[in-house]
Amino acid sequence: MRWQSQTLEADDGALPGLERAGFVRSVQTPEFEGITFHEVLCKSALNKVPDGGALPFGWTINPMRGCSHACRYCFARGTHEYLDLDAGDDFDNQIVVKTNVAAVLRREVHKRSWHRETVALGTNTDPYQRAEGRYRLMPGIIGALTESGTGFSILTKGTLMRRDLPLLTQAARQVPVHLAVSIAILDPELHRSLEPGTPSPRARLELVRACTDAGFDVNVMVAPIIPYLTDSRAHLEEIFQAIADAGAASAVAFPMHLRGSTRGWFLTWLAEQHPALLRRYRTLYGRGTSVTPEYSAWLRGRIDPLLEKHGLNRAQQAEPEAPAVLSQTPDPQLALFA
Repeated sequence: MRWQSQTLEADDGALPGLERAGFVRSVQTPEFEGITFHEVLCKSALNKVPDGGALPFGWTINPMRGCSHACRYCFARGTHEYLDLDAGDDFDNQIVVKTNVAAVLRREVHKRSWHRETVALGTNTDPYQRAEGRYRLMPGIIGALTESGTGFSILTKGTLMRRDLPLLTQAARQVPVHLAVSIAILDPELHRSLEPGTPSPRARLELVRACTDAGFDVNVMVAPIIPYLTDSRAHLEEIFQAIADAGAASAVAFPMHLRGSTRGWFLTWLAEQHPALLRRYRTLYGRGTSVTPEYSAWLRGRIDPLLEKHGLNRAQQAEPEAPAVLSQTPDPQLALFA
């Protein structure tokens, strides 16, 4: 594989929001056609969640910024604007990679001041997006957390996590390890249109089975539910049945949030692909970021019986309150539902 590299002419101030990171180079390769990776040296790996009492973790790690999964509804899109990049194509194609993140993390978690609080991965952009196959950041991250006695969770759409199952199994013998897989869509055509860079839903169901067979109680995030596209009784029945058949221990589902730049990016797609739904979306979301309480209650009434029917309501959680937390902070690391 030949990588084309270009040393960036600017220093840390080139992209506002990454002033604590040091740029090394930008690289491109035919294997990732249309994508540019901006390699940086980060000074910190751990991100503190401000006032994160509503969340089951106090710290996050984001090995990359931007995501080649290219999900139209991605909650984290607006974070790219902190880099003077746009929340649309740039978010999908301009990926910032913290190449030294594992080494920096190892130093941080071995400090006397570190209290081994739970760390979450997958809260901003997916740590197992395609670039992980090239950069292999996660084995070092998993090792550093395990060696320090720090429990962690991973949320991903990336089947690359199967590569690390032996490491994760070994880690789980020493620290709490929680694995979650995101599967929101089963329809192949809708999947290709809304999540063009992700592994297929079938491949992710196989990931759930592999993690389950490795001894993990896997949670599946059936989210976001896309109003009028994935909220039918038939689709929900099919997806929860498939998740149960794959061996998942539990599932969580909630409707799509349209915050900041994500709203415009998603509605542009909707106007192109499903123009008849635009008026209904204006009514459903108004000028806000969330669906109406009436729709949320209606959807909950449809989902809860299916979770119970398929035995997926173990450790059932209410709809996460993270979006409210995120709306109060400009921290670009905290887009939870990526």
